[in-house]
Amino acid sequence: QSRSSAASDVYKRQAEYGAPRHPLIMSTQNDVWHHINTIRVLSADTVQKANSGHPGAPMGMAPIAYLLWKKFLRYSPKNAEWPGRDRFVLSNGHACALQYVMLHLTGYHQWRMEDLKQFRQLGSPCPGHPEAHFPGIEVTTGPLGQGLASAVGLAIAEAHLAAHFNKPDFPIVDNYTYVFCGDGCLQEGVTSEASSLAGHLGLGKLILIYDDNLITIDGETELSFTEDVIKRYEGYGWHTLVVKDGDSNIEAIEAAIAAAKKVTDKPSIIKVRTTIGFGSAKQGTEAVHGNPLGPDDLANVKKKYGFDPTKSFDVSKETYDFFNHVEQGSKDENAWNQLFEKYSKEYPELAKEFKRRIIDKKLPDGWKQKLPKYEPGSAAEATRKSSGRVINALADTLPELFGGSADLNPSCFTYINNSPDFQKKTPQGRNVRFGVREHAMCAILNGLAAYGGFIPYGSTFLNFIGYALGATVLTALSQLRVLFIMTHDSIGLGEDGPTHQPIEKYMICRETPVMLFFRPADGNETSGAYACAIENAHRPSVISLTRQNVPQLKGSSIEGVAKGAYIIDDSDGKPDIILLATGSEVSLCIQAKQQLKEHKVRVISFPCWELYEDQDIKYKESLFPEGVPIISVETGSINGWGRYAHASIGMSTFGASAKDKDVFAHFGFTPENIVTKAKLAIEFYRGKNVPDLLHRPF
Repeated sequence: QSRSSAASDVYKRQAEYGAPRHPLIMSTQNDVWHHINTIRVLSADTVQKANSGHPGAPMGMAPIAYLLWKKFLRYSPKNAEWPGRDRFVLSNGHACALQYVMLHLTGYHQWRMEDLKQFRQLGSPCPGHPEAHFPGIEVTTGPLGQGLASAVGLAIAEAHLAAHFNKPDFPIVDNYTYVFCGDGCLQEGVTSEASSLAGHLGLGKLILIYDDNLITIDGETELSFTEDVIKRYEGYGWHTLVVKDGDSNIEAIEAAIAAAKKVTDKPSIIKVRTTIGFGSAKQGTEAVHGNPLGPDDLANVKKKYGFDPTKSFDVSKETYDFFNHVEQGSKDENAWNQLFEKYSKEYPELAKEFKRRIIDKKLPDGWKQKLPKYEPGSAAEATRKSSGRVINALADTLPELFGGSADLNPSCFTYINNSPDFQKKTPQGRNVRFGVREHAMCAILNGLAAYGGFIPYGSTFLNFIGYALGATVLTALSQLRVLFIMTHDSIGLGEDGPTHQPIEKYMICRETPVMLFFRPADGNETSGAYACAIENAHRPSVISLTRQNVPQLKGSSIEGVAKGAYIIDDSDGKPDIILLATGSEVSLCIQAKQQLKEHKVRVISFPCWELYEDQDIKYKESLFPEGVPIISVETGSINGWGRYAHASIGMSTFGASAKDKDVFAHFGFTPENIVTKAKLAIEFYRGKNVPDLLHRPF
């Protein structure tokens, strides 16, 4: 079905309906408008009780929410993790009172009326923006645009798994992804990136409902946002629909969603004109966007809608019965379970894989045995190339590995050689061509991880993770296993210069709660980094990799990486000094040790601060004996190293454009400079108490 014919059908049906019914007419409790208006009033009550939040969008979008949850979404309130469910994403996360109200009304037992009354309170499952830790919330949203971009990942996940698992008469994977968004989401660059890719990929089961209420925090959208959104999305290759009256013409909204579902070769956007805060004295203004209505206005709204203004959080039995989806959801889930049981008999191996990846969420037995191992003295190799070897070594054993790079496959080495691209005509492929869209790439990875059944990865140069921080922070907040494969990780990338050389990015990653930041020294440590990243099912990982070759080191260890830090080259007896390093600088410290023959030197490789912090005190004491000075060596900012080292060789400026060896020498990353600094440290602390960095009161 073409875009134009689908749109014509909606316009034609709109014309047939004539003048819309006005929702402010006093209604009986069995009338659909009473149920819709209950959504409006209950959302406003929720915000008012907290004296904080956003009532306007929930009140304006209530008719859309009614239709979606009542007539289109497939879900099971008894089992929020049912694999056969449709996915819903509230990209305009500030409107979360609407989502919480719908989860309550439709029968999710975790979403009680008491929880709505604790909106935005400590410990409540109703935080100020949706968080995926709670049942029925697919992805964490709030920063505008992230939800829509993550939803593209959910849609990619559905398309790939359907191509991989489905067989004739067995549509095991067959769901739609529905998204609500507002004007703010569509102003964010991440949605432009993600929507462009979604159109290219023809993600026909992605349906975006755009709440076109003409208001942002500053005021009317004409202050800053006057583009034709529909023409833009036509340019992206989307199927576009417009509903001119979203306040009361529920027939037109229903027709638009039905038409969107019929167009399966491209994603759909439905632009619905609504009135923010519909029914409020402040409707249609920014005053109702981010502030409670206030007692008087809320009471008047209730009067208009036929509710008792003296009652709050008042839902009729008729409304509960109308929205309750427990019985229907259980029927749908049971039907899917029966289908899967038959599928298991017809296709036992595929069913076993589906169950492992998506239901049980387990890794296959023996997968770590596939990790590449390196012998000391074997050919030097950039860790970005070692990373590519790991991905391809694991690809057959871990079919859930799925990802790509931001137009950098020749540089990042993240291509799975035995798989085609994931494209519109080849959705079974596992290589995603993200294009030069770093921010969207990382947000899409969040959607893939949230869907389940994937270990998604994305790659670019480490410095360009800065483009994607809005997404990567949500990865950590959501506790998603996503692998960010970041190459060209230091001034060692050389000639591209300081615009491409990360200095502060190490610490940005390390300072992000939950996130693991790995900087492997050689091939074995690269394998170890992947082992840890894959095993940590609830933590994202940044794997920071060199452009330049590094030697395969004696003493390097896959297992050592899991400790975060370990002795790679030890001294005879208690050391005089400890050299602590990450990545390419570990080999420099080993070379420096060889020149410090008159001193006892211990070299510690420190690939992951976060995993080191997880170790017990006895292990830490075994690495760092009392009274020994420690020098850290790393080509990033020295900030943070004071926790582990008494002195640091690092960066306090931006880098420079030159050959990698010349840049290293210019900034002091040479064995000779490390030797000089080590001697200075030994002499400085001679006869003095060396501060204890290990033992702290808390």
